[in-house]
Amino acid sequence: MKRLLVLFSILAIAACTPRGTITIVPEAASVGEVQRVFIGTTRKDDGAGEPFSRNRSFDTRFARFDVSIPPERELGTVPWPPRNRPPDPRTQMVTVDQMVFDSGIAFRTALTTELRQTRRGTRDAVVFVHGFNNTFAEGLYRFAQLHHDLDLPGVPVHYSWPSRGTPVGYAYDRDSALFARDGLERLLHEVAAAGAERIMVVAHSMGSALTMETLRQLAIRKDNSVLNRLAGVILISPDIDIDVFRAQAQAMGRLPQPFVVFTSARDRALALSARLAGESARLGNVRDVRVLAGLEVTLLEVGAFSTGDGHFTAGTSPALIRLLNRINDIDEALGRDDARRIGLLPGAVLTVQGATQIILSPVAAIGEGLAK
Repeated sequence: MKRLLVLFSILAIAACTPRGTITIVPEAASVGEVQRVFIGTTRKDDGAGEPFSRNRSFDTRFARFDVSIPPERELGTVPWPPRNRPPDPRTQMVTVDQMVFDSGIAFRTALTTELRQTRRGTRDAVVFVHGFNNTFAEGLYRFAQLHHDLDLPGVPVHYSWPSRGTPVGYAYDRDSALFARDGLERLLHEVAAAGAERIMVVAHSMGSALTMETLRQLAIRKDNSVLNRLAGVILISPDIDIDVFRAQAQAMGRLPQPFVVFTSARDRALALSARLAGESARLGNVRDVRVLAGLEVTLLEVGAFSTGDGHFTAGTSPALIRLLNRINDIDEALGRDDARRIGLLPGAVLTVQGATQIILSPVAAIGEGLAK
């Protein structure tokens, strides 16, 4: 009974939170910094309201959205325009332009053009997969913010799967994540065919489960056209059963490197998910690296930076974002030995049979380091 009371309390609070929607403001192009995001989605285009709805589509659709990042905005935030007043592009995120492609070929051509604007050898793409309880607009704007604030290298490409976008839709979203595996595989193929030389995959929450299932699917099929281009995988607060993750990793064989999992012992959303599943932990809030022994993964424990429910600390904590921006090359930081890695990623390091856990230093210590 107590577990149900906690669940319904969280759901009641979440249900009162206003949801983000797409607002088109072309003139914002001259105000904010425009972040161009390419989209692959298995959401249905219902022709009303949002460009893509919560309903499932068996066809993968492709689009491009140009999102304005306002100049007056706190790091880590996604400020939505108010519903009852005109938007202010100086302080709020809005969309400058949007385009829905009639085919995968048209999408691939546009993405090829974007990739060719970077010099050969650095034609990278970052594919982001959103998590549970996201509308189309929320997943898009969050990735635009994340890509901008973390200064991620490469052309941003977002996979928007059909989340119901409601806190009481967990079962629907879990089934949708399974439904959406083929769509993500199709998108990765299009990105590779467009000429991306390196593909980094970043996933959040339930989107991590979808990502692991898709990568497992590619590995079983021995689909090297995508696998050979993977430049790494980053899972943020992954909502995955630990045994399921180990089975997925085993099916994949050698994991793409670097393979980074952002964890937080203070993640209240995952703590609830674990309790409802009758488990002690999910992958995203695991405390003991020994449960992943034998896997070449790096756990970054960021609980010291957590605020709120602690479920997306890597994208919402200004202090953590500033710390990550200090690292010019994450590959270099994660490839160093334990003693030398501390200078780049300050904290305690424990390695057990290939699996490494880095517990980042408390916020106050990091802040002092940044001020020097």
